[in-house]
Amino acid sequence: MAELDVGTLAPDFNLPRDGGGRVSLAEFEGKPVVLFFYPKDDTSGCTTESIAFTQLLPEFDRAGAVVIGMSPDSAKSHDKFIKKRALGVILASDEGRGTLEAYGVWKEKSLYGRKYMGVERTTFLLGPDGRISKIWSKVKVDGHAEDVLKTVRELEALSINP
Repeated sequence: MAELDVGTLAPDFNLPRDGGGRVSLAEFEGKPVVLFFYPKDDTSGCTTESIAFTQLLPEFDRAGAVVIGMSPDSAKSHDKFIKKRALGVILASDEGRGTLEAYGVWKEKSLYGRKYMGVERTTFLLGPDGRISKIWSKVKVDGHAEDVLKTVRELEALSINP
């Protein structure tokens, strides 16, 4: 799968989500969407990242943006993660990994010399037109949600004053 670039139309998806329903990009047409991909529910980095996005959710809401986290965990796992950590973000479940692969975040990784396939922590900011506005690859969690919020606000300012 070729890497996605800024300006590319973001691949749509329709996946199970926390709380029982489904989530798709199409339902947020006309709004900016922050789509953060993370490796696994309730692990230290993923927990820190999800809590940071949750804490800034009122600011993302004010900027008109939707925040969606996605991992290969089940929707049931997402429900436990949300309850345990009091998360407010939408969590999409991609157990089949089709969306993870479409976004190019399902990659070979290495830990202690052992190679395995997993999610490379990546965030995409999708503009109201559904096109990719910015990509953060190999995300370092500390300060990341704040950086994404700053970029969302810049995108909002551009749409108000083109």
